[in-house]
Amino acid sequence: MSHPDTGLRRRATDRPPAITDLVDEATVQGITEQAWLALVGEDEVLVPLPAPLPAETRSSWVEIVGPWTGSVVLTCGRETALALTRALLREHASEVLEEEDVDDALGELANVVGGNVKAVLPGPSVLGLPETGTTPPPGREADTCRVHVLWRGEPLTVSVQSHAERENEVPL
Repeated sequence: MSHPDTGLRRRATDRPPAITDLVDEATVQGITEQAWLALVGEDEVLVPLPAPLPAETRSSWVEIVGPWTGSVVLTCGRETALALTRALLREHASEVLEEEDVDDALGELANVVGGNVKAVLPGPSVLGLPETGTTPPPGREADTCRVHVLWRGEPLTVSVQSHAERENEVPL
């Protein structure tokens, strides 16, 4: 059985595409705003203003593996993470939130934003499960698309970034 020639090949020495060649900040911001309206609330607004993140942050991310490989990372301050969890859980939020609830809420936001970013990238890709923890270091700056916003006056960052520890190399 022969396979049709799709023309999608790269030499081993060719660099994979940079995310900034595939998606721009306006697209990432639009995807983030749509996820926010759907999950956090119709009255919740993201304001596109950069502001420094606090010293103590929480991050959640999903990995995308395909012609471009990297992660979609949501990072905010600890207090912002708690407020987001309450917004997502609404009346089901307990007075004292469990760490697992916060991880689940941030993971759900990262998953929805990441899934929609994956949908605008070329070629077949796979979305990993949400992870939470210390913000993963980005790869090359040219392979990072970062959006800074304020939610309820608090800074939040969404980064679409390659991995620092390995080359962005997936054969087509």
